[in-house]
Amino acid sequence: INAEYGELNVSVYQGIVLFLFNNTSSTTYGNIAESTGIEEEELCRVLQSLACGKARVLRKIPAGKEISRTDRFEFNADFRHKLFKIKINQIQTRETTEENINTTERVFQDRQYQIDAAVVRIMKARKTIQHSLLVSELYNHLKFPVKPLDMKKRIESLIERDYME
Repeated sequence: INAEYGELNVSVYQGIVLFLFNNTSSTTYGNIAESTGIEEEELCRVLQSLACGKARVLRKIPAGKEISRTDRFEFNADFRHKLFKIKINQIQTRETTEENINTTERVFQDRQYQIDAAVVRIMKARKTIQHSLLVSELYNHLKFPVKPLDMKKRIESLIERDYME
């Protein structure tokens, strides 16, 4: 890309794809995939950011938002931008519902250990305490919202494991 276009701030993968256009003005998805060795999902995101984003450095043929294996890409010689430094952002992947559920479960497990640790800390400091005072102290100690039912289960679990009486 010539200096007259400005300065592009791109990721490594975006730079690799753009580098291919130093030798040719047009190439296919298959050639890009073969030349770069970038995995398919990542390559689709890179090409979307370069050809379908706000700063369209590449042209996609046929035009559209989705990238397919039959698409052809050409360097956009008419590319102009009002800024000299242009940051081309990566397209982010969406988290699947399964990943979202797994993340929620892991967070819940981590929080259970934090609740347990807070209860033990409070009990070590106070030795004996009324249940209502323990619950209010827990709300003060913990930095995340806790359901009363979850707190009750953790206290019962600590009693069962002989951490408390």
